[in-house]
Amino acid sequence: MLFDLRSRGRRRTVQGVYLALAIILGGGLVLFGVGTGSGVGGLLDAFTNSGSGSNKPAISQAEKSAVRQTQLQPNNPAAWAALVQARYSAANQYANPRTGAYSSAGITELNGTGQAWQRYLQLTKEPDWTLAQLVARAYATLHDYKNETAAWQIVTRANPNVATYFENLALSAWAAKQNELGDLASAKALSLTPKAQQAQMKQTLQQLKSQAGSLSASTPSGG
Repeated sequence: MLFDLRSRGRRRTVQGVYLALAIILGGGLVLFGVGTGSGVGGLLDAFTNSGSGSNKPAISQAEKSAVRQTQLQPNNPAAWAALVQARYSAANQYANPRTGAYSSAGITELNGTGQAWQRYLQLTKEPDWTLAQLVARAYATLHDYKNETAAWQIVTRANPNVATYFENLALSAWAAKQNELGDLASAKALSLTPKAQQAQMKQTLQQLKSQAGSLSASTPSGG
């Protein structure tokens, strides 16, 4: 029998068996997190949950935290600003890295971004222009050019000497069929452009205006 220890060879064999069992048992404890009392999975969990270990859970937690803050402080603009940022960040996790197209989940997050932004605007007289710039991109993706235009107006008011922002305002205004505003923004962008580059800027603005009609007719991708 294996456990007849009267033989020295069998005694060594038994010791080897117990050593192997100890290694296997110890490895199982580490791999599966058994008996650690930490509530955290073992090494195996670290690999099998590698997908959930990406930025998505952290961003999701940030969004949950921001939602909770808006519930606790519904009239605090900072809470809604945090929710705008969290939802926009969450949306970007659903963007195709090659094409930039958003999945339906990403479109949902962008819509939530816009909703949080509208509530934020109700609560502050001095909206953060950097947040407005972020929201303008969200509205552009949603093809909501009217609200995009309003966001770029906040940006340009805070940055009256940046030609690129007026260029963006012009394009969104034209797409929103606010042609007079678009023309004014275009003229401002041109006036802020160095003389050596004005011919190129004028051509760019003309191209943008011609493209605005196709932009207003397009719809956001949910694929």
